[in-house]
Amino acid sequence: MQSRLQSSRYQRLHGLASAVLLTLLLSAPSSLAQQPAGDEAAQQAFNNSCRTCHSAKEGDNRLGPNLNKILGRKAGSLPDYNYSSAMKDAGFIWDEDKLSRFMVKPDEVVSGNKMQPYGGISPDEAAKVVAYLQAAGRR
Repeated sequence: MQSRLQSSRYQRLHGLASAVLLTLLLSAPSSLAQQPAGDEAAQQAFNNSCRTCHSAKEGDNRLGPNLNKILGRKAGSLPDYNYSSAMKDAGFIWDEDKLSRFMVKPDEVVSGNKMQPYGGISPDEAAKVVAYLQAAGRR
């Protein structure tokens, strides 16, 4: 008799847990449900390497300029950010390659930039950050 009661309790708890999980999944924002695992790794790379000084939100300049739609933008060109003269005079458009190389070794791409003491990240992490910025720029 007691094992039948325990089994009944287990079934009710299991049913309740399943209902709670289903409710949580259905109430999660659809952007989370549709976000591939790679996007999570890309966002994490951005958060770990860039978020202290930068945002991917338009107009949200912090210690560094916002990186919203940076790909295709002229270096040092946001009107509401005080870039170093080196960045203002860089004379190039950010593309995937240039941005990746800058994140790995910033002084080799723009000598005299203001990103001190930032020393760079690995090429793998830079690729993830570029992927995150590309996705964020399409939103």
